[in-house]
Amino acid sequence: MGSGLVPSPGRMAVDFEERVNFDRLRDYRLGRVRAALDASELGALLCFDINNIRYTTSTQIGEWARDKVARYSLITRGGDPVIWDFGSAAKHHRIYAPWLEPSNSRAGMLGLRGSVAPEAGFFDRAAQEIKAMLDEADVGNAPLGVDIAELPMVFALQRAGIEVRDAQQVMLNARAVKSNDEIMLLSTSAAMVDGAYQLISEILKPGVRENEIVGAVNEYLYGAGSDDVEAINAVSGERCSPHPHNFSDRIIRPGDQAFFDIIQSYNGYRTCYYRTFGVGRATTAQRDAYKKAREWIDVAIEMVKPGLTTDQIARAWPKATEFGFDNEMEAFGLQFGHGLGLALHERPIISRLNSLEHPVRLEEGMVFALETYCPASDGYSAARIEEEIVVTAEGPKVITLFPAEELFVANEY
Repeated sequence: MGSGLVPSPGRMAVDFEERVNFDRLRDYRLGRVRAALDASELGALLCFDINNIRYTTSTQIGEWARDKVARYSLITRGGDPVIWDFGSAAKHHRIYAPWLEPSNSRAGMLGLRGSVAPEAGFFDRAAQEIKAMLDEADVGNAPLGVDIAELPMVFALQRAGIEVRDAQQVMLNARAVKSNDEIMLLSTSAAMVDGAYQLISEILKPGVRENEIVGAVNEYLYGAGSDDVEAINAVSGERCSPHPHNFSDRIIRPGDQAFFDIIQSYNGYRTCYYRTFGVGRATTAQRDAYKKAREWIDVAIEMVKPGLTTDQIARAWPKATEFGFDNEMEAFGLQFGHGLGLALHERPIISRLNSLEHPVRLEEGMVFALETYCPASDGYSAARIEEEIVVTAEGPKVITLFPAEELFVANEY
């Protein structure tokens, strides 16, 4: 199992080292989109998912836009990407995003998730504009791929005579294999969380509350250069089993087992990075649970190589009934793997729920997280571990480096 071999350079651009080359990154991503579109039956891709918009156009206006379904982009076969953005952001792109043709950065408004009713006509106006562009590109009679959309937009496209199909599969295919620049961004993002866990190890003491730790880590990460702290799970004591996937205002107590998941992004590239701690001391039951979770994740990591299929990893993990759950749906996300990139969950998704019958073949350049969970025999503690892995021809490279080989006891008595 390799570690520490994936570069995580400083966040600045410098003249004395080759770091992330953003022109090269943009060219790679757009090339992947064009190749995936050409390999599909679609004539164009219309994207409302902001991860797909960023991947295709290299534009971003803030995390507040993530759930608004307000921005959209279009790329036709052989064409250049067009972005419709929120009000003045379009003019900003024309000044600061020279990789886009100025005429391809446009203001757009649909309805802000129904706040402006469809009767106002914005959906139909947008659909007619898109149909005219498809016709001009000679793909007006081909199916149009759409990733996510409000239903009024789908209906408006259909009224305009457009056959709507799924674009998300095409875009996820494009995004599955990361370039060296993307891997450096992912590694740098993980390095920021290494530091966040050092902070947690120092402040994880009896009397502090879960939400106080979440607040401190948010402050640290935004100061370190994060552009979005999407979520932090902080789970301790009797809340550990079953896993609630959230945080609370519970007061940390001596002897607690506590685990955290830090989900944040640097230049859009995300982490999903769990670590488990003992608080002051640890019991035999807690250490035994940690040891099992570590064994399960190490077996999975050692298997990773190009050509491996994800069912093989899933079969190496215990069945749901073997660690306290009635079925695989109920245990989904506990013995789990998922691709990382501009989104938290990309390809491949690895679990007993989906991978046994629908495996995916690993490719060099994929980056994903593997995570395991083991309840303790005391009935309430549990261990949770997660590592982020780069698939290389030489084997797996781990980019999450805060110590996790054994249960880390913070501020040990």
